[in-house]
Amino acid sequence: MTSYWWALQAVLSAVSLFFMLFGVDLLIGSYSLHDPFYFVMTFFAASLIILISLTLLAGFILRMVRVYRQIKK
Repeated sequence: MTSYWWALQAVLSAVSLFFMLFGVDLLIGSYSLHDPFYFVMTFFAASLIILISLTLLAGFILRMVRVYRQIKK
């Protein structure tokens, strides 16, 4: 694999990590809301953001590990 591919995977992992941290911050911020409807909507939106970003991050990391193992052989 070229260094471009590794850089792309690193950037995608960093973006996924950013959105995961954004989701955690949004989740923490949802507890300060006073309206129950806004709390529920923000809580579930933050949970979905965290779920999607962690899934993408796991996929990027597993892909990099798989390619690294093939290169080492």
